[in-house]
Amino acid sequence: MKKVDYSAILQQVYDQSKAFADEGKVADYIPELSTVNSSKFGIYLHTKDQTNYELGDRLESFSIQSISKVFTLSMAFSHLKENIWERVGVEPSGTPFNSIVQLEYENGIPRNPFINAGALVIADILLSHLKNPKEELLQFVRALAQDESIQFDTKIAQSEKESGYHNASLVHMLKAYGNIKNPCEDVLDFYYNQCSLSMNCKQLALSFSPYASLIEPFDFAGIVLSKSQVKRINAIMLSCGFYDESGDFAFRVGLPGKSGVGGGIIAFHPHEYSIAVWSPRLNKKGNSARGMKALELFTTLSGQSIF
Repeated sequence: MKKVDYSAILQQVYDQSKAFADEGKVADYIPELSTVNSSKFGIYLHTKDQTNYELGDRLESFSIQSISKVFTLSMAFSHLKENIWERVGVEPSGTPFNSIVQLEYENGIPRNPFINAGALVIADILLSHLKNPKEELLQFVRALAQDESIQFDTKIAQSEKESGYHNASLVHMLKAYGNIKNPCEDVLDFYYNQCSLSMNCKQLALSFSPYASLIEPFDFAGIVLSKSQVKRINAIMLSCGFYDESGDFAFRVGLPGKSGVGGGIIAFHPHEYSIAVWSPRLNKKGNSARGMKALELFTTLSGQSIF
């Protein structure tokens, strides 16, 4: 690839994306998330030669929410191998991330691991295979990010628990179809905690670098994945990582990645870089409005996407 002036490009992205700073609104269906300062914006780029570029609020921690689903999928895939796909699919949903209708007409098999129902099944798998699921998740994420300070945000987890009626309905329907093996309350508790993981843009960019580099072996805190397994996880990020806006993200940005309703987005170019952005205001699909535009600008200005 041609030599790219990432520093200049990120400054352009930062400046030009300001036009979208007031678009969307902060997630308010989780009360604790509604207290976040909506003007925050950070961006962090980690390249294959270990060079870093950063701007804005890139070192301020936030709740990564559904970005955590990549980590839990990786852990479950490591344990169950290909058998995992007997309990969850790999297709885009085409419906909101918390759809209960789709789950019903597909007989309790979630369309993919990144919608809420799919992530609840993954949480159930981890409860069945790990002695200390929460601690082992923390160990895995800390190893990926090379940072022992990463923690769960207990206030966020509690806020989700107190307002999580929709997720409770999903897990009980999954249970009714036989796709949840553990007590529903235990599955929800783990799920709320994983979503509450508090990370900053730097930690996210570093933690996804192994997915971008496709290193072999992929071995962090005892979670071992083959190159083929990492490729499959990356493929699901490209097709399903942005809820019912995944096709649009692939069209406009052209990178695999994952978003969360905390306003974070992680994306990467295989063998080149990983990039994390954070801006709390969400569009109607539940993705960061300014973050989506920032990444579109980044791949357009750099001329780098997977296509």
